[in-house]
Amino acid sequence: MQIVYHLGAHCTDEERLLRCLLRNRDALAEAGVMVPGPARYRNLIRDTATALRRMPATDATQEEVLDQIMDAGTADRLILSWENFLSFPQWVLRGRLYPAAGERVRGFTNIFPSFAAELHIAIRNPATFIPALFQRQRVKSVEDFLAGVDPMNLRWSEVIADLLAHGQDMPVTVWCDEDTPLIWPEVLRSVAGVDIPMEGEDELLATIMDDQGIERLRKRMATPLPIDERRTITATLLEEHAKPEMVEMQIDMPGWTPELVDALTDAYEEDILRIMAMPGVRFLSA
Repeated sequence: MQIVYHLGAHCTDEERLLRCLLRNRDALAEAGVMVPGPARYRNLIRDTATALRRMPATDATQEEVLDQIMDAGTADRLILSWENFLSFPQWVLRGRLYPAAGERVRGFTNIFPSFAAELHIAIRNPATFIPALFQRQRVKSVEDFLAGVDPMNLRWSEVIADLLAHGQDMPVTVWCDEDTPLIWPEVLRSVAGVDIPMEGEDELLATIMDDQGIERLRKRMATPLPIDERRTITATLLEEHAKPEMVEMQIDMPGWTPELVDALTDAYEEDILRIMAMPGVRFLSA
């Protein structure tokens, strides 16, 4: 069996991927893919990893945990999704992005030492990611939240390198949150590991496109299309029918200037190229 960890990141997915996979749970189960409800494993994995103290689980512990997570029967692929796998929100930004990412990966993968694993994660432009993360806490001042960190020094490539270094040769699949509307079907199939039609594949686009646009999209997608053609159609309809408030970049961070936002975006685009060149990384690009 293969275990797939969808790691978030925070302020990217908002549980949308898990909801869609759960909606297709029966069809996925027929294909050998198990998608347990999050209540079955999130606290369990956290508590078990803490109890193991970075040591691999025994066969007995591994089987006990699997029995609590899995429904009756077996599976070829088990999908676990939680944006807090790498950190709780208040600890995302401590000197760098997700400073404990590698250790956390080693901790929860030690629970299942007998199985191969994959990691999946979306990244997001720090120019929007940091403000979104700041808005989630609403307690600290900007100064306390940043804790002396210069946003210009934040690099997702450091997080991915940490995952690769601690992941015991586990492949890491990465995509940009900004590209998700165009590549959502590929993201779903990458995590699921099977190429089957899924109910609710257009849910994301329905949130950012007006009713006329989503109706046109559904008519065009009524029959399967090649990936490139589907993306072209989606991009065209988004340009014509996207809700402005849903697609325009909103930056709400006290003290940030347009010049800083532009510089952060340029650095992010350079960092994407760095990640794409990393051995062990599969990058889903638009």
